[in-house]
Amino acid sequence: MKGQNLLIETHFLALPYADEKRRIRVLLPTEYHDQPHANYPVLYMHDGQNLFFDHESYSGKSWGVIDSLTNPDFPPMIVVGIDHAEAFRVPEYAPWPVKNVLHLNLPSYKGDGKAYAQWFINQLKPFIDEHYRTKADVKNTFLAGSSMGGLITAYMASAYPNVFGGIGIFSMASWINEEAFLEFCSHHPLPQDISVFIQVGTNEGDPVGERSGSEKNQLYITNSLNYYNLLIKQGLPIDQIDFHIIANAHHTESVWASYFPNFLKHLFN
Repeated sequence: MKGQNLLIETHFLALPYADEKRRIRVLLPTEYHDQPHANYPVLYMHDGQNLFFDHESYSGKSWGVIDSLTNPDFPPMIVVGIDHAEAFRVPEYAPWPVKNVLHLNLPSYKGDGKAYAQWFINQLKPFIDEHYRTKADVKNTFLAGSSMGGLITAYMASAYPNVFGGIGIFSMASWINEEAFLEFCSHHPLPQDISVFIQVGTNEGDPVGERSGSEKNQLYITNSLNYYNLLIKQGLPIDQIDFHIIANAHHTESVWASYFPNFLKHLFN
């Protein structure tokens, strides 16, 4: 499949903990096959269905990854989009138990986020590094996600500090595991040379229990501020954190798409 001269290759990898195969799509730079000796940095992204094409996206608007990758301002890179688990997306991206999330019509779950992260580290990344000409080192391996994808991104960066050189966290939904999340991060600090991009809106509007609209909005801001403040407390240099609180921004792909180029600029600044 091609998108604006970028080649997309598709794979289906087994998920041992879910007894299924998951679609993985690899977006390659335009010149990938014309420069057989070149190697490229890799950006891994969760919620793969929402990344490339509007007609596939949950909201009808994609992240615009293809448009961003064709921008000459950014170096050529490989983007790996990992499809989410559809109805089981929330528990798969939750590193800790999910309890009574009734507004999502879900029962309590143990949370498969840790198993998902282990699969990523032990199977997905080695597969990509084996089959593609990647720059597999830490400084050229990046991870990004939104909402629950933001939570699992932040978790994985702390759980595997020698893997990622930069992370993008958009509208992080850490409220689902906030206490456990902050406790874990406090005991697993990020490496001092990592780049961190954080974006959150003031009108996220994602239902959270029975809270009022203003409480829902504030909850997302508080989650991101808690994480930012923890990173600062742990000594992460402030110029390595790009933190955006966006007035009136909603919890949707169109917003994340508009700040995705900012994330790339921060990575390669």
